[in-house]
Amino acid sequence: MVVRPARHIENVRYAIRNVVAEAHRLETQGQHILYLNIGDPLKFDFQTPPHLIEAVHRAMRDGHNGYAPSAGILTAREAISRECERVGIPNITPEDVVVTTGASEALELALTALLDPGDRVLLPSPGYPLYNALMAKLNAQGVPYSLDEENGWSLDLEEIDRLCTPGTRALILCNPNNPTGAVLDRNVLEGLLEIARRRGLVILSDEIYDKLIYDKPHVATASLATDVPILTFNGLSKGYLACGWRVGWMVFCNAHLMPELRAAVQRLADARLCGPAPQQYAIAPALDGPQDHIPEMMARLRRRRDLMVRRINAIPGLSVVEPAAAFYAMPRLQLPGVTSDEAFIMSLLRETGVLFVHGSGFGQKPGTTHFRVVFLPSEDVLTAAFDRLEAFVHAHHAR
Repeated sequence: MVVRPARHIENVRYAIRNVVAEAHRLETQGQHILYLNIGDPLKFDFQTPPHLIEAVHRAMRDGHNGYAPSAGILTAREAISRECERVGIPNITPEDVVVTTGASEALELALTALLDPGDRVLLPSPGYPLYNALMAKLNAQGVPYSLDEENGWSLDLEEIDRLCTPGTRALILCNPNNPTGAVLDRNVLEGLLEIARRRGLVILSDEIYDKLIYDKPHVATASLATDVPILTFNGLSKGYLACGWRVGWMVFCNAHLMPELRAAVQRLADARLCGPAPQQYAIAPALDGPQDHIPEMMARLRRRRDLMVRRINAIPGLSVVEPAAAFYAMPRLQLPGVTSDEAFIMSLLRETGVLFVHGSGFGQKPGTTHFRVVFLPSEDVLTAAFDRLEAFVHAHHAR
């Protein structure tokens, strides 16, 4: 007997990792691969701040190796409450915070507690592939809303309003955005919250890149409204360079509007016992302690971003909107004969060893083709990758 999986899992895709299988196959054949595909700073020349490592080490030495409270240790939840106050989110208590196994688990717990099969959720396009995967897992309907490349990858408030139906329960916001690196203006967020207020939507605001800002300020969504149910998601992975620790959290902002949802999430959190325990002891040192690594990291990333933008925009048929945050960009392909961005990036990989991720893996406007570039590698590696990209385009797609 052959056991088949559930049919709804057929729709689960994760483009960021799926392309790696071919890269690994080529490596076994001796090809040198330049990885510009995955957003883990620790795969490159960035390191976890030493005081966070010491905090986890101390917690382990002190015997904090058993289960933690299902919502997270109190000192961590208190620190997250203080962080919310620093970014302008009012009236957050430790009871409004749940510490999770990465921000990904936080999103899954929240959506599992919120959605019935068939419910509609508005998702950014382009957007992080996890969102669509969770829709498939929960038998919910993910409805894409477009980010406008011509307007700095901002969102279209009129489109979002049109997409709302009586079955629309929530909207997921990724700000700063993965894969575009865009940061939304305050007035756009205020317009979105007005739609949520009028339409009765829950806003799930993924702000995992909020520390990784170049020039344009980031505004916490929940700092702008006290009468809209907002869940904010964050963690240590990106801003605090601890991806593998899997430390994330969710915050129930304006929790008085969703007591039953908060209780439902807590029941789910109880059922899975807890997030990683020793690593939670790094949350307070991270949020309350020295932040010196962030400006140093951003200075390096700024140089790499500027190099990426200059090189991509110099290649005929390619263009890119300068990212305002994070370490991603979403270049556009307008090349003769290129109708599939996945075919383009796989051909590029096989011929040159440069690995990007196809834009269709994140969603994009119909009729357009893109790829996502991660500009975490050193400037020497980026230069080599863009040299190979430019030569590939000239050889196969010259106008």
